[in-house]
Amino acid sequence: MNYPDTRLFIANQWQDAADGRTLPVVNPATGTEIGRLSHAGIADLDRALLAARQGFDTWRNTPAAERARLMRRAAALLRERAPGIAAIITREQGKPLAEAKHETSMAAEMIEWFADEALRVYGRIVPSRVPGAQQLVLKVPAGPVAAFTPWNFPINQATRKIAAALAAGCSIILKAAEETPAAAAALFQAFADAGVPPGVIGLVYGNPAQISAHLIAHPAIRLVSFTGSTPVGKQLAALAGRHMKRVTMELGGHAPVIVADDADIDLAIRSAGAAKFRNAGQVCIAPTRFLVHDSIRTDFASALSAHARSLRLGDGLASDTQMGPLANPRRLAAMAQLTEDAVRRGASIETGGERLGTAGNFWTPTVLTGVPQDARLLNEEPFGPIATIQGFATLEEAIAEANRLPYGLAAYAYTRSLKHAHQLTQHVQAGMLWINQPAAAWPELPFGGVKDSGYGSDGGPEALEAHLDTRLVSVMNV
Repeated sequence: MNYPDTRLFIANQWQDAADGRTLPVVNPATGTEIGRLSHAGIADLDRALLAARQGFDTWRNTPAAERARLMRRAAALLRERAPGIAAIITREQGKPLAEAKHETSMAAEMIEWFADEALRVYGRIVPSRVPGAQQLVLKVPAGPVAAFTPWNFPINQATRKIAAALAAGCSIILKAAEETPAAAAALFQAFADAGVPPGVIGLVYGNPAQISAHLIAHPAIRLVSFTGSTPVGKQLAALAGRHMKRVTMELGGHAPVIVADDADIDLAIRSAGAAKFRNAGQVCIAPTRFLVHDSIRTDFASALSAHARSLRLGDGLASDTQMGPLANPRRLAAMAQLTEDAVRRGASIETGGERLGTAGNFWTPTVLTGVPQDARLLNEEPFGPIATIQGFATLEEAIAEANRLPYGLAAYAYTRSLKHAHQLTQHVQAGMLWINQPAAAWPELPFGGVKDSGYGSDGGPEALEAHLDTRLVSVMNV
């Protein structure tokens, strides 16, 4: 199939940038340019802001049932177009086609769930202390949203932002990732074809720093929603704070996997191993630090290494590919630097640890043991197909190591003991903890972190909270 060039989406029209600037889009499996995308300037952003303000006036006054109907129609169109959209994702992002199809279908399910949630934005009546007065607490849409999403899940992450905003009655401008533009554009086309009014959704690309600075400072924007790295998230949160804008932040992680002495090792390898190398490890909630009881550490390291060696690397469009390339050359360089630093400090490579071939951004699935605590790999989010294995003697020791870092997005554990499960539930510092299972980020569940991994939620009814203002109305009968 031909890869489509991507333009800006403003006031329900696909538009070139005012100054005609474009950027290249590169296939990470081949390193070749496959298309172009429009690069927004200030004039384009101002048009998008004006449209979002007008779109908000329309959308906030659209009945919730009608908003829900249009959202469900968009979800149906997304399902119909899923095969073509999945191929676009694979070509621009690299993940295997099966993963891209699953991402697209999950996005449709997410839109459907939030469509129903639009019907459940409730206020309350508070009994009055004064006779003849009625006290109402209303939940009203906050206003236009500026949202920023990364390249690792170009449909899924954008959908989380858009669906929550639309369900609450807000308009939204999305700055999606320049590396994966056409997938997000296909999502917007589904909403437009479903009948979402002009200005309710807008899509821009360009210079991230320029776009974020201009959108966040603009008085039309009332909420800033960001998914990405912790350093960038802190910068955007600080900028939003200067303008009294509320924010939701889903930031970096470094997910521990605690494998107790009574764990089902086969289950842990199947589920955590698959999660580790999904999307070549480029997942914010990917398992990264495997903390394994000393009595089973050697066997676990051998089994995880065997699993890593069994994975077939290749172009995501090939039917037998189980792990595709990294999204860009920057990730290749990061994998090399993290591995070299760990080995220099005494770590051992059980498998992988090198680039595969010279074309495309392929890195072999990697397992390291004996990584010292001061290695970069145990302190910086790898965001790639590298797993480390450390031993522990007591569960308290494992929990302390899991909580050592400032990150607190996701965590995993494997144990047959209810006592251990309760201890982990009470003491592991993470926004999401999965025990004896891989992550299941269903639409109805909250999705977010604590500490340096951010605040707010991109899932569940909690996702709507930031999009709603609380308004007291007290009416006295006269």
